[in-house]
Amino acid sequence: MAPCIVSCVVLMLLCCMRLSAAAVYNVGSFGARPDGRTDASEALAAAWSVACRSTEPATVLVPNGQFLVSHAAFAGPCSGRMTVQIDGTLVAPSGYTGGGSSGGEGEWIVFDHVDGLTVSGGTLDGSGESLWACKAAGHDGCPDGATSMKVLNSRDVMISGVKSVNSELYHVVIDGCEGVTVQDSRIVAPESSPNTDGIHVQSSSAVTITGASIQTGDDCISVGPGTSNLRVEHVSCGPGHGISIGSLGKESEERGVENVTVSGATFVGTENGLRIKTWGRAARSSAYVRGVVFEHALMRDVSNPIIIDQNYCPNDGGHGCPHQSSDVQISGVTYTDIQGSSASQVAVKFDCSASKPCSGLGLQDIKLTFDGGKPTEATCQHADGTASGVLVPPSCL
Repeated sequence: MAPCIVSCVVLMLLCCMRLSAAAVYNVGSFGARPDGRTDASEALAAAWSVACRSTEPATVLVPNGQFLVSHAAFAGPCSGRMTVQIDGTLVAPSGYTGGGSSGGEGEWIVFDHVDGLTVSGGTLDGSGESLWACKAAGHDGCPDGATSMKVLNSRDVMISGVKSVNSELYHVVIDGCEGVTVQDSRIVAPESSPNTDGIHVQSSSAVTITGASIQTGDDCISVGPGTSNLRVEHVSCGPGHGISIGSLGKESEERGVENVTVSGATFVGTENGLRIKTWGRAARSSAYVRGVVFEHALMRDVSNPIIIDQNYCPNDGGHGCPHQSSDVQISGVTYTDIQGSSASQVAVKFDCSASKPCSGLGLQDIKLTFDGGKPTEATCQHADGTASGVLVPPSCL
């Protein structure tokens, strides 16, 4: 009996191996060349098309090497769970990757309506240097740029171990999704690169970002309208503009942000630490921010470690602000165990709306020093809440 059982087990394993091999679609078999010069976009599309029709879980494999990709759109729905495994590097063309059909923001790699998706490993090189130089020179006609990777209208998504470098615009955008985990990602762009947010989440729920290392020229993580049940854990940020909820209140028909937890983040040399920002204009906005927990954060020479700015109005933008009052209601935001050093004397700044003051703010165990251990200050405008524990600076609530 034993030899028969062993033989049966071996046959079953061989069968499973054959099934597994049949469900892996190497882009090299579809004409992709790892030379960094031959456009692999059509090969990626062909491999995805075949894999997406597979009734078994299927993998699109990008092997080692550099693959030039002008644009890649992975559309669902697919028949089974999909994996894109990147062992090598996807490189955008030098120059401008493009904009949308209307000349606005575009995307380089996009997944749309793919439920049950894993994107694993590899490097995405957005080749953003040319666009940054165009913007820095102040030339007319510079395109907005392209986001390196967008995940749209999808559920049950895992992005694991992906490295994104030198994106023209945002590195990763999650929009209109439910149940997304981004883990162990690394994002790198120069501090001078404009609008290169690390990970942006909007109109999405049940998103977890954990174990990310982000160095960029804008927000490390930005949270847009319609985000709920977001958890950010053990993220390191710097350089960059910090972790930001907002901006909100630019448009009148905006959804709010609620149930956000940021835990165990580290900020080094960033412009901001934990920030909430809303436009300083009476837009009759329906947006709000509520139910936010910031906890166990470490700051190192951060210019604004804790900040609520409801007078955000970059370059006015033709919106008639400042000198207006934000319509976005902020409530139920707590800060617990925030420690380290501030690069400015004002380490806690709550600049809230006169027409809709911040309510339910909470400070507990805050210790932020300035310039080698000197005391810091806190300032409050139109802010109400409670404070407890050790507080450096003393609470202004």
